[in-house]
Amino acid sequence: MTKTDMKTAILEAKKAKGMTWEALAGAVGISPEFLCSACLGMNSLSQDKAKSCAEALGLGPDVASALTEFPKKTWDQTIPTDPLIYRFYEIVGVYGETLKEVIHEQFGDGIMSAIDFSMDVSKQEDPKGDRVVVTLNGKFLPYKSW
Repeated sequence: MTKTDMKTAILEAKKAKGMTWEALAGAVGISPEFLCSACLGMNSLSQDKAKSCAEALGLGPDVASALTEFPKKTWDQTIPTDPLIYRFYEIVGVYGETLKEVIHEQFGDGIMSAIDFSMDVSKQEDPKGDRVVVTLNGKFLPYKSW
């Protein structure tokens, strides 16, 4: 089973069962953000987590096996047109250099890891309109001189 077939099977089963990422993550025992990323094919799961995920969705060992395969982290490099995804693209376009300057000023020359990394998405209720809170937490990796 390919990662694309796996993704389709998972999304169809999740919809059919009426499950949320939060509920599925609770059944698997990991964060909903990381589980979603693995189910969409951009990360992999350990065998036990993959088996738990497949079982919670009523899917077979072929899906569990695909969930354990290391992904090819590639994506379409064109500008995204989905409004929500585009906003993140826009945020990086508008604030990317600002983030780079502030991170370099505070940490030095280096990057934020997307390997030693966590992400949290939460809702902050506000009378003027609910707020989306996205926390990206990555280890700082300084560039090495030699």
